[in-house]
Amino acid sequence: MARITYIYNPETCKYEPVIITGKRFTRNSIRFLSISFLLGLGGLIYFNSLYPLWDETLLKEKNQKLKTEWRVLNGKLDKASAQLSILEQNDDNNYRMILDMEPLSATIREAGVGGREKESSSIRFPLIRRAYEKAEKIKSRLDIEIQSLEELGKQLENKEKMWASRPAIQPIDNKDLTQLHTTFGARLHPLLGYVRPHKGLDFTAPQGSPVYATGDGVVAVAERSSTFGNTVLIRHGYSFQTRYAHLTRYTVIDGEPVKRGQVIGYVGSTGLSKGAHLHYEVLFNNEQVNPINFFQRDLSNKEYEKLVELSGKDLPSLD
Repeated sequence: MARITYIYNPETCKYEPVIITGKRFTRNSIRFLSISFLLGLGGLIYFNSLYPLWDETLLKEKNQKLKTEWRVLNGKLDKASAQLSILEQNDDNNYRMILDMEPLSATIREAGVGGREKESSSIRFPLIRRAYEKAEKIKSRLDIEIQSLEELGKQLENKEKMWASRPAIQPIDNKDLTQLHTTFGARLHPLLGYVRPHKGLDFTAPQGSPVYATGDGVVAVAERSSTFGNTVLIRHGYSFQTRYAHLTRYTVIDGEPVKRGQVIGYVGSTGLSKGAHLHYEVLFNNEQVNPINFFQRDLSNKEYEKLVELSGKDLPSLD
């Protein structure tokens, strides 16, 4: 049985049953539903402002994590760029200077960057686009530096061969040396009795003292001649040759490779010689040059002082 609602009627002073018409029912229903909807919508907005949706919360956390990782990656790019700059500076100002090479120009080091910047223009997000351009620029610089280091490696290998081949030590050890005749040029020959060119240095040492190759090379000639006696001629490459004369004997043969510091013979007095000594010549482009310039700079202070003590320009000629 439906419940009947009564309302007091002051005109009749009686409680009379409330009769709900269809129109009134509809109006009340609409009012109720509207109020309910507004209250529900307000509550939902308020709830979402305090408690975001779970998917949204996960997305925010993921976004924050990506931002953190991005900052770390960007920092690594900056660090890599700074380290590469140090390598480039050492390349241009140290390595290339030591190897007598010109530094790379900025144009060469920046080659290829422009094209990659055009590629990045299609990226929508500025943050990602800037990082992409930075990474591509580092890659381009790194490619250029790798090529430069390969070039430096080849040049160093060539220089090492040249440095090893260049005459750079004394052919007689200071412990065996008793006198150094430093006259380079014309002088009176002790046996022939007239002035003739003397294009080498004479190292006086006891007969049988070892004679050393002053640089890497290949024996061009190992023979006995009427003037130089037992003689060894070494081709060092790079336009250098050295000659060792008046040996009591030599220990190498034509075509034999030799290393700097290797014993190639022993002091003697063969040929046109007046006393045991080594006649030593350095030739550059087939012209004799003063050998003193090729070993003096490599001596220690003590060795140099002894060499000065043993040298003299007024000594009698030995060949």
